[in-house]
Amino acid sequence: MQTEAHTILLVEDDESIAEPLVFGLQAEGFRVLHASDGKEGLKLSRTEKPAVVLLDVLLPEIDGFTLCQTMRQESAVPILMLTARGEEMDRVMGLELGADDYIVKPFSFRELLARLRAVLRRRDLERGEVSRADDRLAAGSIVLDRTARQVWRSGDPVELRQREFDLLHALMERAGKAVRRSELLRKVWGADWVGQPHTLDVHIRWLREKLEEDPSEPRYIQTIRGYGYRLIDPDASPTDTA
Repeated sequence: MQTEAHTILLVEDDESIAEPLVFGLQAEGFRVLHASDGKEGLKLSRTEKPAVVLLDVLLPEIDGFTLCQTMRQESAVPILMLTARGEEMDRVMGLELGADDYIVKPFSFRELLARLRAVLRRRDLERGEVSRADDRLAAGSIVLDRTARQVWRSGDPVELRQREFDLLHALMERAGKAVRRSELLRKVWGADWVGQPHTLDVHIRWLREKLEEDPSEPRYIQTIRGYGYRLIDPDASPTDTA
């Protein structure tokens, strides 16, 4: 049971969609804030510090893509985009700008709720849990704590979104070994996920930008063409990574 209601910010201008979502989420025990335009949504995200943002794309004042980019520059709050625009380029653009997930209308409330709770479970694990030494994985200067869901590079904390963390975790668990694209998609996005495989490449690029000294010449996360990716310790001997 939750001791404190999580705050969900819904930015949606269509009242026929917003009203049942607000009602349904409140019935599930969430505190729901609703903004009907991008300007109001940005203000609420700054003042209320929501746990998750549900963000429509076609908004008055500030469109969803611009709002997503601005929020991402200011915080690591999980952003789930809600839109009727299901074209591949729209999905890719949302991910490129920092969205954590992309839900195409019409969607079921049950699906939305499941994704929302998965995000919050990961978020709750980050709060104050003490981890054991065997909960940590290391490769070179990168250390990942799976219980606290924290990552450090050369001793400095690295802020990762949920999918980025889960992807890095999946690679570090198999450090030194090539991991198929299909396996990474299944482990990180789930067996029933339906979306564009390019999503994986976008998240790999984000990881490289945060972990590599030169993302254009990665030392940690290697591309195995036609197969998938491999994470290595660049300072380890060949026998250590075999």
